[in-house]
Order: sequence, then structure tokens, then C-alpha cells
Amino acid sequence: MVETKPYTGSCHCGQVRYEVSLVLEKALDCNCSHCSRKGFLWSFVPAAQFKLLSGEGALTEYRFNKKVLRHVFCATCGVQSFASGESGGKPLVAINVRCLEGVDLGSLTIQKVDGKRL
Repeated sequence: MVETKPYTGSCHCGQVRYEVSLVLEKALDCNCSHCSRKGFLWSFVPAAQFKLLSGEGALTEYRFNKKVLRHVFCATCGVQSFASGESGGKPLVAINVRCLEGVDLGSLTIQKVDGKRL
């Protein structure tokens, strides 16, 4: 069994900071209009593995399409470092892997997701 590892993530200006524990071997690259324009690489975790450290008051929300995910971004720098929602009735957090500190993106398996057709 692969164990989770702790990571720290943030927006660009550092106002929004968080900790997350996850197994980071792959990231999802979605081709929907939102993800492709912003260049997101996602990893999903149960909400219990995510802790917002600072910046809750700096977050602005954006929902689109089916409005399933609560996309939040820093009102100061505009970076969306995570999103939240549910899967199968359980709370989850989508982590923008590009916003995690110390991650070598080249070491990850990138899994393409056809979000245009979902």
C-alpha cells in the first residue's frame, strides 16, 4: 500500500495557504473549457486530508457547467490552487498540483480526462 505524503500549497501571493496529504504519482489533465484555459493539473483527495491554513476570507468562488465543484481563487492574485465538492456524497478537494511546493511535475504520470464530453 502506498502511503500519503504531506504537501504545502498556496496561491501566487501566498495569502491562501494549505496543507494536504496525498499519494502524488499522477495528475489529471482535463480538456474542459475552464481547466484547459488555466492549465490545471488535478489530484483529488478526501476533504479530511486537506487543511486550509490561511486566506479563507481572500477566496472568491466560481461555479460553472454543472456547478458541482466550488472553484475558489485568491481575490488578490487570482490563482486557483484548489476546488471542493462531493463525489458519491463524500466531500472531496481537488488540488491544483501546480500550486504544491517541491513537486517535480515531470515525475508524474499525466492522465488525460475528456471533460469536454462529461
